[in-house]
Amino acid sequence: MSFAKLLGAAAFFGAVYAADSSLPTVDLGYEIYRAANFNSTGGFYNFSNIRYAAPPIGNLRFAAPASPAKNRTAINTGSTGRICPQAQPYWGSEAVTFLTELILGTPSNVTEAYTPPGATSNSPVPAMDPRTSEDCLFLDVYVPDKILKNAKKKQSAPVLLWIYGGGYVNGQKNTNPAGLLAASGSAKQGDVIYVSINYRLGALGFVSGSSYQAEGGAANLGLLDQQFALQWVKRYIGTFGGDAKKVTVFGESAGGGSIMHQITAYGGMKGPVPFQQAVPQSPGWLPMSSALQQEEHYQKFLNLTGTKSLAELRNLSSEAIIKANFQQVTYDSPYGTYTYGPTVDGLFVPAQPGQLLAQGRFDKSVKVMVGHNSNEGTYFTPPNINSTADIERQLIQAFPYMPAPSLDYLVNVLYPPVFNGSYPYLTNYQRASLIIAEGVFTCNTYYLDTALNNKTYSYLFAVPPAFHGFDVAYTYWDGGAVSAVNPLLVRNATVARALQDFITSFAETGVPQAKGIVKFDMYGKNATVLELDIDNIGETRDSNANVRCKWWQKALYS
Repeated sequence: MSFAKLLGAAAFFGAVYAADSSLPTVDLGYEIYRAANFNSTGGFYNFSNIRYAAPPIGNLRFAAPASPAKNRTAINTGSTGRICPQAQPYWGSEAVTFLTELILGTPSNVTEAYTPPGATSNSPVPAMDPRTSEDCLFLDVYVPDKILKNAKKKQSAPVLLWIYGGGYVNGQKNTNPAGLLAASGSAKQGDVIYVSINYRLGALGFVSGSSYQAEGGAANLGLLDQQFALQWVKRYIGTFGGDAKKVTVFGESAGGGSIMHQITAYGGMKGPVPFQQAVPQSPGWLPMSSALQQEEHYQKFLNLTGTKSLAELRNLSSEAIIKANFQQVTYDSPYGTYTYGPTVDGLFVPAQPGQLLAQGRFDKSVKVMVGHNSNEGTYFTPPNINSTADIERQLIQAFPYMPAPSLDYLVNVLYPPVFNGSYPYLTNYQRASLIIAEGVFTCNTYYLDTALNNKTYSYLFAVPPAFHGFDVAYTYWDGGAVSAVNPLLVRNATVARALQDFITSFAETGVPQAKGIVKFDMYGKNATVLELDIDNIGETRDSNANVRCKWWQKALYS
């Protein structure tokens, strides 16, 4: 998401590094890597751009990830940065403008409905980031000096693995974890290893459909990439001094939604997942179960590329397929949507994660600390909505094959046009925003809490304006600037420190705790969540423990 991307970038700067040939190396068997640099302030090494899978090109394009080839001819310093092909929906800039106006208290009166421009082969494409490449399946490892030195002594450290968000169409692994590492130990030395991964995005990572799969294409490739990277960690993290049996995955938005799909992978039929704990933050995706909708997206992609089959797609140049991916996501995505994301494929995703959790078809051994923001839906809600008809139009764009009875039930029973204070909205816009927040993001946290018998830790990020993605700056705060007025920056250092302490202590001990902060109790039968607000941190009842979330969990929208 655009705001989350800005926030992530804000946390990246401030470290001072040195790089030379005396930096340590690790031997992975198939390649040897030298640390790219050393952060003398935080006392950690960065091993950058480690290949964890073969290049997904040629016959491996639209195929499950494969093991990398052996290449020991030279020591690799990871100097070549890579990001997967990106795209950003056209409506994103309008959403950022509207949120900025809300923050400044000067919202414009938008009355026209947003209509996607529509992709054609002549739709413009901007200059790409020079790091963009289909060959993008790389990861970074940040390891404190003392942990790396103890690697040969088999003194294993806990691992934090970050899965980025970005609507499943953009995002990258390049985020500086200095603040988190410091929170795990001290300003001079952390107690955990940090890993961040790339995974395929957009059409290249999430194309699906009956014809596509019949031709041998693998659906949910981005999720398969993530699992492959997690298996890499399981096999190789000991080389860096990490403990493969103490891996905590965390991620925001699409990253958090990915984690839910990993927990429910294959309906729990393939044994334990390759991690032990999870911190999904604002876990989200636009649920797509409709086989017809998936097929339509695939056929549109074929038409846009001038091809007729998967075999022809695999023969396209990288330039052509990257261009088509950008065009389809950018110009075809209705407001609040991204065209591509996780889909029910009958294999990795046999049903929606909410259904699988309700049915007990998931890895029940995973310990979970889950969080959401108090204002998740605003970014994704068209600013022109002011009637039930507007809400229905938006729902039909997001769920084109929603049965008429489900649509009627949504707008007349679950979220009726009642604005007397008996429902958590006072206007049609707030009503629409709540529908998006619960249906796409916040109810997902409730599914996890209840599926694990309420034995989870759940928190609510409520620092105003608490829009989707605004907690990322707090997760990655490096002790830098605090602003009382700029919501793009950390506005409360106590909240930032507490959130980082909760994440790192959970990774180390399985129990989130922060010095000087109220005890973080489990969700329990009272649906207790810990609210992180600008002037208070305390317990409240989970607003997602409601009949609306129970309806969304049934997946009656397609």
